[in-house]
Amino acid sequence: MKKLVLILSTLLFLIGTTDVQAQWGKKLLKKAGESAKRATERNVEKKVEKTVDKAFDGAEDAVTGKGNEEKEEAKTSTNTQGNTDAADDGGDVAQEQTQQVESPEMTYSKSDFVAGDEIIFEDNLTNEQLGEFPSQWELHRGNAEIAIVNGQKVISMLGKDSWIEPLMKEPKNYLDDKFTLEFDFLMPDKDHHSGSFELDFMGPKDYRDNDVFTLTWSWGYDKLTAHYGWKKNDGNRSSGSADIKKTPNQWYHVALSFNKRAMKIYINGSRIANVPNVSYPPGWVTFWSGQGTEGHDKFIRNVRIAKGAVPLYDRMMSDGKFITYGITFDVGKSTIKPESMGEINRIVTLMKENPDLKFSVEGHTDSTGNEASNQTLSEARSKAIVDKLVELGIPADRLTSAGKGQSSPIADNSTDEGRAKNRRVEFVKL
Repeated sequence: MKKLVLILSTLLFLIGTTDVQAQWGKKLLKKAGESAKRATERNVEKKVEKTVDKAFDGAEDAVTGKGNEEKEEAKTSTNTQGNTDAADDGGDVAQEQTQQVESPEMTYSKSDFVAGDEIIFEDNLTNEQLGEFPSQWELHRGNAEIAIVNGQKVISMLGKDSWIEPLMKEPKNYLDDKFTLEFDFLMPDKDHHSGSFELDFMGPKDYRDNDVFTLTWSWGYDKLTAHYGWKKNDGNRSSGSADIKKTPNQWYHVALSFNKRAMKIYINGSRIANVPNVSYPPGWVTFWSGQGTEGHDKFIRNVRIAKGAVPLYDRMMSDGKFITYGITFDVGKSTIKPESMGEINRIVTLMKENPDLKFSVEGHTDSTGNEASNQTLSEARSKAIVDKLVELGIPADRLTSAGKGQSSPIADNSTDEGRAKNRRVEFVKL
């Protein structure tokens, strides 16, 4: 552009001041200006076309997963909101840089969340019928039903005011002064709608809505925010919030840990809140789907509530073994879920602090499905755990793996609670 202006100025100087020359110079200037305009428009069109192509490519990658597979080859600059735009200095040279993205396993490896030892409620929806209300839940208001998302059964909380809670023998007094609650949560990003989803914890004598602790997810146009509020000893309430990177159509693993008076909140392995002093322990919990656009459902799955943990060493010394429910796997596979890393790290620490310890790692299943398949699966899972511990620095000669299948139940396989207790991993001292 600078060269073009210099050429035009030189031409005008040489043309002179006669009328004919002036007219000819004006026409030449006009044509040159129109040519420059068209060149600029073409440059803009190319940039717009490039941006649109990137947007569509990004959308396609999000659906197909191609972007994850090719992230090592992609060179993009990333802003603080996580958006990717090609850096452009206005014309010819694009400045490109890469950003290291932390894997879920790396995030979970630093998590201090430890699931409770005694499962009191677990719903993996295995035996549920599509379109029916989930059999292990109670309905307070609205509606909910079993649906399929990406080939897996989920609880779909319908409409703008759905309120459910776990169906328990003691409806208002099943949470301990030490407990953990975990579940997976999805709010689809249709048309960038906004909405909210809420957990309310009440005391054993409290009615619904008179919560001692609340966690609310607010899903807006550009971010996901976790709001939390709690009742203090003086009767007043306090609150806080944390913004979470919004990834449309992603499942989030939510975990809460309560210890006598302290509540910790974890999202995908990262601790986002540590409330040190809740006024008194909760006794029960409800799940509420509210606000948002009609027809935009919220989905939950893999809900598990467990009573608090006894130190691994204490259990091992008293029983000669310890049972863990904190190591979980993909359905029907031996792939360890990333959220298991907190428990695995705890076992690594125990073995490093006690170098004489040796374990037989034994996988157990419930009686659902084929006995031979359960045996094979349990063997593969116990071996996967041993391989992970060796990878993290535990000598292989201190570990053996053994799959027990469904042969050694510790609870009644005819109940949901019993099957949940039978799906376990045991570390037996050698």
